[in-house]
Amino acid sequence: MARAGLGPRWRCVFANEIDRKKAAVYAANWGAGELRIEDVANLTVDDLPGRADLAWASFPCQDLSLAGARAGLTGQRSGTFWPFWKLIERLANEQRAPTVIVLENVCGALNSHGGRDFARIANGFAECGYRFGALVIDAMRFLPQSRRRLFILGVLKNVPLPRRLFGAPDFRWHPKTLLTAFERLDSLAAAHWVWWSVPSPSGSKIAFADLIEDHPADVEWYSEGEVNKLVSMMSPLNLAKVRAAQNTGLRVVGSIYKRTRLGSAGRKVQRAEVRFDNIAGCLRTPAGGSSRQSIMVIQGDRIRARLLSASEAARLMGLSDSFKLPSNYNEAYQLAGDGVAVPVVRHLAAHLIEPLVEAQPEAVSFAAA
Repeated sequence: MARAGLGPRWRCVFANEIDRKKAAVYAANWGAGELRIEDVANLTVDDLPGRADLAWASFPCQDLSLAGARAGLTGQRSGTFWPFWKLIERLANEQRAPTVIVLENVCGALNSHGGRDFARIANGFAECGYRFGALVIDAMRFLPQSRRRLFILGVLKNVPLPRRLFGAPDFRWHPKTLLTAFERLDSLAAAHWVWWSVPSPSGSKIAFADLIEDHPADVEWYSEGEVNKLVSMMSPLNLAKVRAAQNTGLRVVGSIYKRTRLGSAGRKVQRAEVRFDNIAGCLRTPAGGSSRQSIMVIQGDRIRARLLSASEAARLMGLSDSFKLPSNYNEAYQLAGDGVAVPVVRHLAAHLIEPLVEAQPEAVSFAAA
């Protein structure tokens, strides 16, 4: 999805994935020529051709997510950041460091282990000769999905920074959690910090209801009994949302997550929580410790519900209907839930990454690694 967001101006010279099923999707959409199916810890700098303008890493979030065990960068999954960074360090030693590096992950990376994980990443950028900064971007600015993600972007110190690309902290991209994380940095990292500046997206985005299929191919509508059970799991607050949607007499689409809450007796109970603001909840996968998302379609007294389809999940990530998804529903849903929102990548590329690459001395054509 990062490649889809970068667009046709970019030429990918190396791609890495350990999951063979996800690698197969990459190959189906982009070809397998530059794809290496391997644990990143087994790669060496000899596997990496030339010197790239950009290295993008969306490393696993499970150990950093609030839904996970919070093992941080010492965890088995999120800890794959370190072998990636060792490759960056070795490329720097060979004078082949990428001009720009982008790391993408959940916002939990800002306060994992009391902020120490983020500070270690920051020091890595500084010690490798990068000026860097971070932005928190919610895909909701571009798509009908609430999905906040952290983007850490670094650029080699010898690249001149166009004045329009940085400035003072901006609440649109630099929330309090990021400001707090910055305040925890040591003097070396803080001296290399840049408050990146990008414009707000322009234009209108498609509504959640417009993405919903009446006849999905891979999921079935719940039976009346299953719908009634789902409604029975709602708190009075969520039941009131349903009744209000019914009273409009219009077709209203909402998204539902099942969550464990404390009941009135102090015991944990499973609740179905619904939102009708035409925004889907953040796509999550069972591997990340969360349930799949359901949708509810209300028109008058009629209430229908079902799981979100794979193609709907892909649309919520900004993928076109021509993007080739796995034929297996679970694999397709997991692919979407693990991804990065395509228009967010395009926005960063247009307003930060590409201007920085073009500003580098002896700028060359884009080659993304």
